[in-house]
Amino acid sequence: MNDYRINLNYAKALLMLSTDLGDSAQVMEDMRLVNKVFKENRQLDVVFKNPVIHEEKKLAVVRELFEERVSKTTMAFLLFVTKKRRAVNLRGISQMYKDLYREANNIVVADVMTAVEVNEEHLENIRQKVAAYTKKDVEIYSHTTNKMLGSFHLMFDTYLYDARIRTKIAKMRVAFSKNDYEGRL
Repeated sequence: MNDYRINLNYAKALLMLSTDLGDSAQVMEDMRLVNKVFKENRQLDVVFKNPVIHEEKKLAVVRELFEERVSKTTMAFLLFVTKKRRAVNLRGISQMYKDLYREANNIVVADVMTAVEVNEEHLENIRQKVAAYTKKDVEIYSHTTNKMLGSFHLMFDTYLYDARIRTKIAKMRVAFSKNDYEGRL
């Protein structure tokens, strides 16, 4: 069984369990934390992939990292997954859970990339426009990059709105290269 199917099946099981217990929003926050911890600590992947390290040690690592920081439901799930020798999949399961939770709760993620920091007023304006377009709740993330000349780049669902200056210049270059007026004399 490939990792995608493993991640999907475990995430579905967790979503069903947490929904039945009425704890799905808290588990969502816990899965964000799990994903963040794994993203920031690449050594965890090495530890969990290593077959020489016994499951008891991996369980101790999971307890040490998460026991005080997550709900009982999440902690029981993390221990269960680790006991089933799937600790290496915890990051993928947490990401898949977030995706399934958003789908079940009609939430779309919007990612805004800009050259400079965007204030909350502009982010709220973007959130409202995306919500009106998709008819869904919007979870918005903003980040900056020094690779942009200006304007912004917005991605949500399967849509991309590219208002970057570089893109506009490239479109103008293509339009001017056609030069419809030359040669008609």
